[in-house]
Order: sequence, then C-alpha cells, then structure tokens
Amino acid sequence: MALRGNLRDFTITQLLNLINLARKTGTLIVEGPNETAEIAFREGKLAYAKIGQEENGLAMILHRSKQLSANQYEVVLQRAESMTDKELGLTLINAGYISQEDILANLQQYFTDIIRRLFTWVEGFFRFENDILPQEDRINIRLDLENLIIEGSRQLRELEQLQDEIPTLEMALKFTERPGANLQSVNLSVEEWRVVSFIDPKNTMKQIANAAKLNELEIRRIVFGLLQAGLVELVRAEGAPAPKPVRMFPTEDREEQKTLVNRLIGRIRSM
Repeated sequence: MALRGNLRDFTITQLLNLINLARKTGTLIVEGPNETAEIAFREGKLAYAKIGQEENGLAMILHRSKQLSANQYEVVLQRAESMTDKELGLTLINAGYISQEDILANLQQYFTDIIRRLFTWVEGFFRFENDILPQEDRINIRLDLENLIIEGSRQLRELEQLQDEIPTLEMALKFTERPGANLQSVNLSVEEWRVVSFIDPKNTMKQIANAAKLNELEIRRIVFGLLQAGLVELVRAEGAPAPKPVRMFPTEDREEQKTLVNRLIGRIRSM
C-alpha cells in the first residue's frame, strides 16, 4: 500500500518513525504551501535531503558552514564547474582542503537542518516513493533517525504549548509603555533583534516571520520570550477588520433572554 496523505493527519515525526521502524528505502516527498522537500532513506536511515530550489551542491554547503572561505568557494566553482559532488569531494580531500569525515559531518548537519525545518510544517501533502534514491553523483550519508524523532517530538510539544499562548500569528505587536521597559538593557540574540526591528502595529507576526525568514516555531518562541519579559504586547493589526461581536444569547428578545437566564439558574441550583 502506498504511503501518502495529508500533514494534518500525519506529522513529520510520525512519518520518520514509520520509515525508521519499517526500514524503508526510498524518497519521502513533502509538498508544503510554498516549497517541496525530498528526503531520501536507505533501510530506514537518512541518506539525503533537499528543499525547494535551494542551492545544495557540496561547494555551497561547505561554504555556508565556513569550511570554504569566499575566495576558496569562488576558486572551487571555477575549477570544478563540471565536477559531480563525489568528484569534487575527492578533489578537495586530495588537495588537503578538508577531510572525508568533515565532508560527511557537514552534509549530515545540512540534511538534519532540513528535517528540523519540516517539523513545523502542518499544512501540505506527502507521498513515499519506494526505491527511488538521489542521483548517483550526490554524496549520501547513513544517519539513524532516533535522535531526530525525539527532537521532533519535543519541538511539536513546544509548538502546541506556544499555540496555546499565542493562538494566531495574524495579531501585531507593539512595545509596552511601562516604566523600566528598556530594550537596550536586554541581551537579545540576532534573530530576536531582527524581529524587534519589524515590530509595528501595522505588521502582523506572520509578516514579521516572513520578513525575518523564521518558521512558525521560531517566531512564536521569540514573541513569547518578549511577552514574558514585558517588552511587547499583542494588538490587533492596523487595518485588520474588527472581530465580529459575540452574541451572548441566541435571541435578541429581552423576555426570552430573561427566561433563558432563569432556566440556567434553576439548572445550576438543582445540580
């Protein structure tokens, strides 16, 4: 039976657990709202991953992880333009640029980072293509999934808790006006400062997340920290339609409302 379905019914963590237990070989294709990810496995172990149109050649991965300087990266691109990843890896090892262990470690980090990004995907569709693997010119790894599954479960629980605290990302933020609320005296991370720079009643948290290139878990985590510190507060975004008033009674008739209240009081007393 083909493995396919909706992310509303199966989380990424559950899919990884199924692939791990069944020791599946093939490629899991996940179609999100904006991007498509492909995750390959051999006998239940992570082998390869890519997401969207993101450049994922070996040279770029090593450059991003600072294993290759900007100059070295440019030289590699010029001299190894027609090389496959496997050929490039062997060339870099023979030239003394990097060891085989470092290449595999950097690929493992890059592939697992892609999995971590998928943990927050709750919308989209997936399918598993049996026995379909990456092209032969790509370098594969063999990574056990247990630690990733545990990490994904923790992230999912954290996301659920943050969703209780911040139910929607369509709200905006504004700085509090209480005395002593001073951002200059607070140690913020680079990502937190990036979020702070976009805080404005006109910007929803969803818009801030897109501008700061943060996923749902990351934006909720940062906003929750700022709320707990008393530095910001949630407000309705400027220009957003006002919420519809909630009807307290199913009828507008005053006499019927009074009758309903009396019935409710009588029911409470009889309990």
